[in-house]
Amino acid sequence: MKMYRIGRTMWLLAALVASSLLQAQDAREALRKLQMAEIAISRLYVDSVNENSLVEEAIIQMLQQLDPHSTYNNAEEVKQMNEPLQGGFEGIGVQFQMVEDTLLVIQPVSGGPSEKVGILAGDRIVAVNDTAIAGVKMGTEEIMSRLRGPKGTKVQLSILRRGVADILPFTVVRDKIPIYSLDAAYLIQPAVGYIRINRFAATTGEEFLQALKKLQQQGMRDLILDLQGNGGGYLNAAIDLANEFLEAKQLIVYTEGRAARRSEFLAHGTGQMRNGRLVVLVDEYSASASEIVTGAVQDWDRGVVIGRRTFGKGLVQRPIDLPDGSMIRLTVARYYTPAGRCIQKPYDRTATLDSKALAADGTLQYNRELIDRFNHGEMIHADSIHFADSLKVKTRRLERTVYGGGGIMPDIFVPMDTARYTDYHRHMVARGVVIKATTSYIERHRKALQSRYKKFASFNNQFQIDDAFLAEVRALAERENIPFNEEQYNRSLPLIKVQLKALIARDLWDMSEYYQVMNSVDPVVGQALKVLNEGGYEAVLPQ
Repeated sequence: MKMYRIGRTMWLLAALVASSLLQAQDAREALRKLQMAEIAISRLYVDSVNENSLVEEAIIQMLQQLDPHSTYNNAEEVKQMNEPLQGGFEGIGVQFQMVEDTLLVIQPVSGGPSEKVGILAGDRIVAVNDTAIAGVKMGTEEIMSRLRGPKGTKVQLSILRRGVADILPFTVVRDKIPIYSLDAAYLIQPAVGYIRINRFAATTGEEFLQALKKLQQQGMRDLILDLQGNGGGYLNAAIDLANEFLEAKQLIVYTEGRAARRSEFLAHGTGQMRNGRLVVLVDEYSASASEIVTGAVQDWDRGVVIGRRTFGKGLVQRPIDLPDGSMIRLTVARYYTPAGRCIQKPYDRTATLDSKALAADGTLQYNRELIDRFNHGEMIHADSIHFADSLKVKTRRLERTVYGGGGIMPDIFVPMDTARYTDYHRHMVARGVVIKATTSYIERHRKALQSRYKKFASFNNQFQIDDAFLAEVRALAERENIPFNEEQYNRSLPLIKVQLKALIARDLWDMSEYYQVMNSVDPVVGQALKVLNEGGYEAVLPQ
């Protein structure tokens, strides 16, 4: 019997070796075929061709046969893609808004090169290095390329300032400008902190820890972590964040693929938020790294997840750098939550995501899936969401039932708020009416507002959007050829007022103050507070 087992093992090994050799031979033949086609075209085709373009198009077409997240990016796209994830770029350091073909400074970055030379909020940059950028229909990307540049280089700016007749010249020395992944961190009520993360970047773990310690010093015990709209980012950043909530050796996520062995990522038990109640907010745009954190929190029964089912991106991409600075991001594995759930939603080309509109192209179907969710009522009614029994799994601590099959289903569902959103409001937002109106208002009233409201708390409690301001908004909408609809205007009026007030708060202070205003009417945030304040947390997660 022993000799039989040895013989069978040797036979299996021989079969595997033979199979590998055949696969390698097939791969060599396929590569040789591709090379021969490219050589034939470049040397024999009737007209001259751009070989680089041909190769790029071939790569793109190959990747499109695989999955929705295997992609090719040229060198310039790689640079632009990496900047927000690496946490910074080099430039002059201003937040700006294009208003009627003019660059209006919303805020200079605190401690940045523009603030150091005296550039103020409300200034208009009309020329860069003697080249006019105002009133010449120059695109935003071109303007940004003129403002950005290597650290230490100088740029000459011509500034138009309200109340000053002459053009003001400034010389700015470009520097490294930080890009933050935390939008807001504040006490939303006594002992309850709120932190919103917009992406998972290289600096996210450090930013989160600093914000967490600051809130804990202010008396925070419980935390609302807002990942709504967070499309993901670096895996390591997600692991660092999840580590803040979990105990030592608890599994955060594991990855596995055909050519990639199972790789597990465990918590170290060094987190600063392992105690206290935790609520995680998600929606249909929370993806990838957001789903890793949410899945780990839910699977270990560490916190309550509130909102709507997440996007369902659970494919691991490995960046492959090419000689010219371009990059292939190739899917090599899948993410799995601690309970073994695959985060990735279906993308098989034969999968029917919408039986009434079956597309031959699986990628088109995949991109339509969020629209299908809305059409099927999933965004509005929890009863419209159905999971097969085969997708059931149990959480690791309390053995609650949760579901796999793509995305993370929250513990408490909050429907999309559609009552206040109208076509009139959507057109106003799409054509920049709300932002333009706010920018104009701030430009005229900045000094008066800063004089009257020394602190945000007084502004938040006392400032109201008056009828005169609303009349300006409606007039601007008419100039943008948006027909006035009284019924829709009245339905959206509470939201319009909040958005205007929040944008003013952002311009006078920062993004944290913007979200303090917006969160006052966010139904998902409201549900989180209700769960914490009325004992709903214990009902979902009995201790």
